[in-house]
Amino acid sequence: MSTTATGGELADVVSCAEAGGWSPRVVRWPRHSLVVVAPHADGARFSGMAGVARVVGSPGPHFLAARDFRPGSTVVDVGGHVVGAGTFTVIAGPCAVESREQLAAVVPVVASAGAVLMRGGAFKPRSSPYSFQGLGVEGLRLMAEQRRLTGLPIVTEVLRPEDVGLVAEYADMLQIGTRNMQNFPLLQEVGRCGRPVLLKRGMSATVQEWLLAAEYVLVHGNPNVVLCERGIRTFEPSSRFTLDLTAVPVVKRMSHLPVIVDPSHAAGQAYVVAPMTLAAAAVGADGVMIDVHSDPENALCDGGQAVTPPEFKQLMVDLARVLAATRRAVT
Repeated sequence: MSTTATGGELADVVSCAEAGGWSPRVVRWPRHSLVVVAPHADGARFSGMAGVARVVGSPGPHFLAARDFRPGSTVVDVGGHVVGAGTFTVIAGPCAVESREQLAAVVPVVASAGAVLMRGGAFKPRSSPYSFQGLGVEGLRLMAEQRRLTGLPIVTEVLRPEDVGLVAEYADMLQIGTRNMQNFPLLQEVGRCGRPVLLKRGMSATVQEWLLAAEYVLVHGNPNVVLCERGIRTFEPSSRFTLDLTAVPVVKRMSHLPVIVDPSHAAGQAYVVAPMTLAAAAVGADGVMIDVHSDPENALCDGGQAVTPPEFKQLMVDLARVLAATRRAVT
């Protein structure tokens, strides 16, 4: 619908769809409303109606995430930093927030080296109930302190629908982790929340299932979704997961949403992070998300995959060279 469409014009489009035997879905985005009519609606019925800006046909099943819906690429604003549109975004920080001292040893360093968003887990979904589960709200407060000091916007995970409002008070971007990619009530709630969403691919999910998860967020009113490839489970035991870099160009062909890569969680081993980061840049990813810890051997969460601050600094130097070959830079 056009940005000036009236409620009556929207109602007329819905009525027209229902008269044709279809089940329309009204989606309200910040600047305009959309009417999703599926399956196999006759677009010609709507093209001349008052208030209709354009009619887009898509084979589905993910309509709003499809490249057909938006031939150009989506740009997502996260705390004043844009993800997509030819930029390359580096998100860096510890896997889990452990203390004020730990953040102070990492966040200023990654900021000075070129990271533009801060990662950090306050609520941690762990495979074992005996593992460190995060500091909760105190972790959010500690990240907010570092945001004030460094200017880096916060990217952090939310686990439950009932916690979305709380986490959104602190976070500039809400992360949906691999285990929650198909937590549909949570996807609906972050869709209604309005904060940008970083949607990680499920460890056993196909690309289509990943895009359909994004569709849940989009259809509940939030167009600001960034996809994150973080590795899938295969038969190969030499790394924690297999980083599916093929998914980056595949998804970019199928969808208009930005795609970044998390090489840390895919590898599970720090020495793999740098080459996989450079490879992600080379295949056209819109950014990377990297775990950094000042004392990985004593980390409370996933220390084996964390690079140290000096290693991160060198990685940023090497990354700049690869990006220059692709006519991009960290921005």
